[in-house]
Amino acid sequence: QVQLVESGGSLVQPGGSLRLSCVASGRITNFFSMGWYRQAPGKPRELVARFHSSGSTDYIESVKGRFTISRDNAINTLYLQMNSLKPEDTAVYYCKIVSPGRNIWGQGTQVTVSS
Repeated sequence: QVQLVESGGSLVQPGGSLRLSCVASGRITNFFSMGWYRQAPGKPRELVARFHSSGSTDYIESVKGRFTISRDNAINTLYLQMNSLKPEDTAVYYCKIVSPGRNIWGQGTQVTVSS
């Protein structure tokens, strides 16, 4: 079974940048979507950005123009470039793949935006 491992989370000052990575342990050949979600303390998990199998992307309104989702199929890796970070971006960030019959989640990586 494919496993996902996120990395790249850190403490960063407001206005700073981070790049998150999500490495899949195997090749994903059939999926509906793959993307990034986040969960802040006391709040529900929410979609941040995702690819659909068509290649189209979705972004939550609050990150448009600041975050960019990308992927490198050759190394089974999904990225989230985060620029102009704000304190409200503080959360645990998870990657997720939705494939036929199952959802695969990573363990999460903490992003803290604070001065």
